[in-house]
Formats: sequence, structure tokens, C-alpha cells
Amino acid sequence: MSNPNQLYLLADHIKLSLLERQRAQSLNLDAGSKDGHISRSLDQFRDGLATIQKEKARLEEAGDEDGALTIEDALPGLQKQYDDLTSQFHGFSSPTTESTLTHPNDPTLSTDFKHATTSPTGAGAAQSSSSTSNLRPKGGARTASKTVRFTDNPAAGPAAVGKKDDDADLEAQLFGGRGRYRDNPDDDGEGYRDAAGDMTNTQIHAYHQEILDQQDAQLDALGASIARQRELSMQIGDELDEHVAMLDDVDGAVDRHQGRLDRARRHVGKISRAASESKQMIAIIILIIVLVLLIAILK
Repeated sequence: MSNPNQLYLLADHIKLSLLERQRAQSLNLDAGSKDGHISRSLDQFRDGLATIQKEKARLEEAGDEDGALTIEDALPGLQKQYDDLTSQFHGFSSPTTESTLTHPNDPTLSTDFKHATTSPTGAGAAQSSSSTSNLRPKGGARTASKTVRFTDNPAAGPAAVGKKDDDADLEAQLFGGRGRYRDNPDDDGEGYRDAAGDMTNTQIHAYHQEILDQQDAQLDALGASIARQRELSMQIGDELDEHVAMLDDVDGAVDRHQGRLDRARRHVGKISRAASESKQMIAIIILIIVLVLLIAILK
């Protein structure tokens, strides 16, 4: 964080966390769950202070005096808040640290700070207990406790028959006679609810175990398939390595043949130049002979 405003917001967040911890301690609740979060926030605050100090030095070197002065004005207050919050976190409280803790940097958070600093009073606790007691029946009489009886087959009994009819009518209204949704509409097999509808608890347990065994078998088959694909991919990788080695050999051979072709081309160029020079010599000799003959004839 290279922005002082972000550090001010982080400081307010740490203050609220510390106030919530104090509130939990006053209510005899477990407040240790926030210690790790507060410690990490304080570390982030410390790193942010170091970052803006480096940013201040960078701005001074770059000649940005306004930015450097802005950071310099904010640094003492941020450092003081960090020291006070660290002292509060480690249990070293003082009037100065209490003042820092209870005053937000952002005025819009005043309501949150006011709520975090209020603690339940004795009257409030008494009112809460009285409101709870008002929920009990008057006259001190308690209602008789109800007993619930479980059976192996909850669907058994005459009341269940009417319930099944009501469920069938409700399903017909919901699905419009098309039946329940199935992942595979062509599959006419019973779903889990249809299969386990008339089973006892023991049968349902056995049915669950059968489903788990089927899933284990499917997972084993999937694992074997993945293992085969892994072996196949390793073989493909080995073959690709061999092809890369072969391409490297071909590349080397092409480079060697290219070098030979370049040398042969140079030799051909030398021979061509030598031949052109010899043709010039022959032409000069022929012209000399012709000149000598003309001189001899003209005399």
C-alpha cells in the first residue's frame, strides 16, 4: 500500500476488530479467533508504512516535492496509530491508545465505532431475561413433553396411503403429467426416491452400500482408464523426443550439405573467372597475329 488513505482505512479496520474483541471479552465469549486476523492486519500496516517511506524517498529523488510533502505529513500520524494499535493488541492499554482506538479516521464509520464501543448493561440483560421469561406459559405450568416414535418403515400405516395419493396429485399438477425430471429421459429405471420409497432402514442402508460399491467400481474403472491414458501420453512423449532428435540430425546434415554446396559454388566461380581471363588472352594473341600479317602484306 503506497497510498496513505489506504493505510487510514486499514487502521480503521484494525480498530473495529480490536473493539469487537474487547466486546467479546466483556461478554465472556471466545475472542481469540480474531487474533490471527488482527496480527496479519498489523503486519500489513507495518509493511504499508515501509512502502510509503520508500515512496517518499523515490518522490524526493524524482523532484516531486508536493507528493513527498503529502506523505511526510501523513507519516507521523500513521506511525502513532500503528504503535497505539500494536500496544492495544498486546494488552498494553493507556488513555492515549484508548483515544486512538475509539476515534475513526473516516467520519462515515462513526456509527460502526459507536456500536462496537457499546456494551450490554445490566438493565439490558435483565430486560432480555424478562423477555425470555415472558415466552413461558403463565402460572408456572409446563406443557407436557411430546414423545416421537420411530419405525423401520415410515411409509407404513393407513395415513401413509392418503399421503401417497396427495403426493401423486401434487406431482401431476407440478409436472403436468410428464413425470419427474430424469437425467436420461429414455431410462425407464426407478430413481433413488422410487427405489427407496418402500424400504426399511436396513434395506435403505444396504441399498446405499450397493450404490457406494457401484461408484467405487466406476471410480476404479476410471482410474484404470486414466492410468492407460497416462502410459499412452508418456509413450507419445518418448516418440516425440525421438522425432525431435531425428529432426536435429536432419538439420545438421542439411547444414553440412549446404556448406559443401557453398564451397562448390565458390570453386565454380573461380573456374568461370579463370576461363574468362584465358579467353581474353587468346583474343589478344589472335589480334597480334593478325596485325603482324597485315604489316607483312602491306610491305
